[in-house]
Amino acid sequence: MRSTRIVTSFIKNNNKILVLKRSNKVKTMKGLWSGVSGIIENNEKPLDRAIIEIYEELGIQKDKIIILKSKENIKISSPQYENHEWEVFSYLFETKETKIKLNWENSEFRWISANELKNYETVPNLNQILINLL
Repeated sequence: MRSTRIVTSFIKNNNKILVLKRSNKVKTMKGLWSGVSGIIENNEKPLDRAIIEIYEELGIQKDKIIILKSKENIKISSPQYENHEWEVFSYLFETKETKIKLNWENSEFRWISANELKNYETVPNLNQILINLL
């Protein structure tokens, strides 16, 4: 089975969680809601990749986020791909920053309460990943 290591980060601000709608320009899971996600490259540390993705996808600098919690090595199989699993390293960050500058990877964002996530069509197991971080 093929495995891809990825990070998924949630950003918290005043008891709201930021969710992003994946654009039609990305390779996988177009139009689904997610956290801030990215593939871990080579021997990169997952936390370093999470911070890079937050800056690239949201425009939020490293000094504007605080890590609250992390969970490593959650394995998720994807119905989109046969013989493939995602090895997810997930993080919960907090910020006071409210200005979001989306890049091309996402088309929309929303600040929601954690219990609202179940109402969104998300990437596989996103609600479970969030629950593990709260």
